[in-house]
Amino acid sequence: MAKNNLLYEEYLENDEVTILNQLDSSANGLTNLEAQKKLLINGRNVLKAHKISWVIILFRQFKSPFIYLLIGAALLAFFLKELIDGFMILGFILINSILGFFQEFRSEQALKMLKKITTSNARVLRDNAEILIPVDQLVPGDIIKLQPGDIVPADVHLIESNNLQVNESILTGESEPSLKSAKPLSSDKVPIHKASNILFSSTVVTSGQGSGIVFATGAQTYIGSIAKLTVETHPESNFEKGMGKFSTFVLKLVGFTLSLVIIINLLLKGGTTNIGDLIIFSIALATAVIPEALPLVITFSLSRGAIKLAKHKVVVKRLSAIEDLGSIQVLCADKTGTITENKLEVSEIFGEKDNVITHANMAISQKSIHKDPFDIAFESALEKQSLTIKSWTIGHEIPFDPDRKRNSVLALYDNKNLLIVRGAAESILHHLKNNPDDKLTSWILNQEKQGKRVIVIAHRFLKDSDEYTKNKEEKDLVLTGAISLIDPLKKSAPEAIKKAQKLGIAFKIITGDSPVVAGSIGFQVGLVKDRTDVITAEKFFTLDIIDQKKAAANYNIFARFSPHEKYELINILKEEFEVGYLGEGINDAPALKSANVALVVHGASDIARESADIILLNKSLRVIVDGIQEGREVFANTTKYVKITLASNFGNFYAVAIISLLIDYLPMLPIQILLINLLSDFPLIAVATDSVDIEDIKNPETYNLREFIVIATLIGMVSTLFDFIYFATFSKISPSVLHTNWFIGSILTELLLVYSLRTKFVFYKSKAPSLTIFILTIAAILVTVIIPFTTIGQNIFKFTQPTANQLLTVFSIALLYFVSTEITKNLYYKFRKNVKAIQILI
Repeated sequence: MAKNNLLYEEYLENDEVTILNQLDSSANGLTNLEAQKKLLINGRNVLKAHKISWVIILFRQFKSPFIYLLIGAALLAFFLKELIDGFMILGFILINSILGFFQEFRSEQALKMLKKITTSNARVLRDNAEILIPVDQLVPGDIIKLQPGDIVPADVHLIESNNLQVNESILTGESEPSLKSAKPLSSDKVPIHKASNILFSSTVVTSGQGSGIVFATGAQTYIGSIAKLTVETHPESNFEKGMGKFSTFVLKLVGFTLSLVIIINLLLKGGTTNIGDLIIFSIALATAVIPEALPLVITFSLSRGAIKLAKHKVVVKRLSAIEDLGSIQVLCADKTGTITENKLEVSEIFGEKDNVITHANMAISQKSIHKDPFDIAFESALEKQSLTIKSWTIGHEIPFDPDRKRNSVLALYDNKNLLIVRGAAESILHHLKNNPDDKLTSWILNQEKQGKRVIVIAHRFLKDSDEYTKNKEEKDLVLTGAISLIDPLKKSAPEAIKKAQKLGIAFKIITGDSPVVAGSIGFQVGLVKDRTDVITAEKFFTLDIIDQKKAAANYNIFARFSPHEKYELINILKEEFEVGYLGEGINDAPALKSANVALVVHGASDIARESADIILLNKSLRVIVDGIQEGREVFANTTKYVKITLASNFGNFYAVAIISLLIDYLPMLPIQILLINLLSDFPLIAVATDSVDIEDIKNPETYNLREFIVIATLIGMVSTLFDFIYFATFSKISPSVLHTNWFIGSILTELLLVYSLRTKFVFYKSKAPSLTIFILTIAAILVTVIIPFTTIGQNIFKFTQPTANQLLTVFSIALLYFVSTEITKNLYYKFRKNVKAIQILI
């Protein structure tokens, strides 16, 4: 991977004087005049949201090669003066666009657009005086001061820090605060979680105080570089790719065949050919072949899917994402906030539980305005155990120090001076009066292997005359106990991941957290059998591109990945798979934007939500898996329509085209061809409501143009054969009898084909069709049979009344056609299954 040139790296090794000189500032801060000049050059300290207007959403509904094809078909229909069919096609386009527009527009309005990430005001040193200014007025070179509760308003190099801790989970995914120091680092190439002298915009100060020099604002900040990736990345969805390929195929095939028909007609018939009628007939034939109801079928299917998901509190921003969801082969997630709760919780306690929890709570700093995640976890454990602490007061305390890795308090408790020390194991154990036993050491090692953070608590009693100093923390301490803490799994996570795997989806965790923690989470949810089966970004990006692709496919746990590195990994995975990404924090935004389907949970950062296609309001991973299943059902019904229309339309298309070469009149009038299209399409639209066989949703699928072509060819050949049978049966009587009975037979065969190709099984072994399909099929058959007996049918469409024997013959041939398509279909799927089995054995 080509490393990104990150601005913060330029300041890691520099001291205060060097940085002030770099930024044309001084220890007294900028003057107001200097600040104004810098503001003109650098711009305001804001991130610009990528706003989506209703106009963009509307035009997005027409951004499809298939829509362009349909518009062309409508124009051709108007050219033929077939206004009914022309308006019908435009009606399909309009209904499709309106449904898609309102679904997506409503979703956009249901979400808040990207908000200001910075706080409203910042304490800044200007003209050697501390003042409050709006954060959007900050410029590089400003010196700002920070205290607990502040949201860091820009990227800042620390020049002073006092027990400063910052929550960077929004960037790194780590639940525990990062310790910060003003000391220059020894290298200018460190990841963000090790940049201890840098404060990043949008992180939160949890304890301590500090001041620093602003070196980046707005789009130049680290978070600004993430936001930039989300705006610049515009991936083509699987749905768009599939429709593009299909539209191109249909257009080329129709164009080639019609050109061939016209040329052969002219060569065979010469001067007897009416060129005008031939062209009009060819155009009508082309219009009939185009499956103009496809966008409507897709939109109905997607809308039904969106409504179902909405009942589970899921907001679908991009309608086609539902179908893309069904094609996901790899689902990636950042563990924090998606697999875990993003909060610390007491896991296990070593020692006498009540006493350990009591001392842990008594050691909470009284000076800190905002409690850190450890304190919150200890208070929660105290409440769960229904404990109350006797009257006590803190006389003195020594706050947490990054170097000492502990804090202590001197409490007046039960009329005694009780010194309580709390911190990392290595900072406490060697100060104990008695050496720790093997049980404690073994317990700590076991907890750390599971990715848990361990806090050790010790105490001693002081005399009234004893002076409370740091030295008192370092001798004669008595062990109280130890507490391990975890960021707990969401209850729905393991079950959801297992169900995803059953659906043939590879699940991967990509996190900024440590390999130990990431491996432990992966082990708990069943993604790895060995907690060490983890690859870090540092190791991954030292591999060559071929090995990177192998590692991306083979590993399920990726640790210490920055936002840019997540983005790179998703792009590598996309070369081989359809990828979904589930995230929450700002650090997920680029990966979300790059993924084929972007999903975020409720409470996600504004940038992450802005990048998402689908938003889960109830934070249940189970909903994602249900959504994947819903997407596969939409996909299955869409492909049903494509197969049915291609097979029937092309079968009829070739038969009519070939027969036109054999007779001196048109085998079917243009208006009759368009009426066939109209009557057969309405029941087909109901395919969107059809039930789906379990076999069709077991594995992720993509648009397989080859399978469409094979099915269309095989069934199309059967359709062509039976069209010839209709022609041979009725052409001897008269042209009008042929037109009428072939019209009835064409619609009957296409409607029966729905019940054959809606399943890969024998028709009676599949799930029953939806009631809507059945009702519309009966209605279409009745209209088809009745219309030749009406005045409109005879005067406008040039039909003649069929006799009872003719109708019996038409229906009999249609039933034989259904049996033939069933045999052909089952032979094809049996052959394909055997071929796959042989390929697996090889």
